Amino acid sequence: MPLNKKIKTTALVILVLLVIIQFYRPSRNLSNDDTYAIGKKYQVPDTVQAILKSSCYDCHSNNTVYPWYANIEPVSAWLANHIDEGKEHLNFSEFLTYRPNRQLHIIQGIKKAVKKDGMPISSYTLIHTYAKLSPGQKDQLYAWTDSVAATLKATYPADSLVWKNKKKRD
Repeated sequence: MPLNKKIKTTALVILVLLVIIQFYRPSRNLSNDDTYAIGKKYQVPDTVQAILKSSCYDCHSNNTVYPWYANIEPVSAWLANHIDEGKEHLNFSEFLTYRPNRQLHIIQGIKKAVKKDGMPISSYTLIHTYAKLSPGQKDQLYAWTDSVAATLKATYPADSLVWKNKKKRD
């Protein structure tokens, strides 16, 4: 088979596969249930809530605002996987289901991740430039995480807030 025909055949197979996978749709991360949301127990000022919504909630809550390109496969599958991974680490919509030691660990982790410019991740802010945090927004998040951590420490006995890293225990 000549090279030109092989290229055309390969291109046609790829095109057919791309059309077929358009019929696969991962489930969407859309829920308005905030029964266990962080704001149900801990004070979240409006300014901090706005930061969380614009910079965190798409990957770390049960309610993602999907961009237009989320309707194209394999992008939607990649996004669904990315959202699932983000929610494994932190889900603001399920925050109150976590034990107090995990809540404290996560709250402290938010501050660390933001300080190291690890969150929001650069692949997200590359497209969603509005999600980049200004120094003032970072300061608001630091003050808020410190406030939530202080509330946790004042509410629960110190020994119940100790984080036991699963990797070290195994």
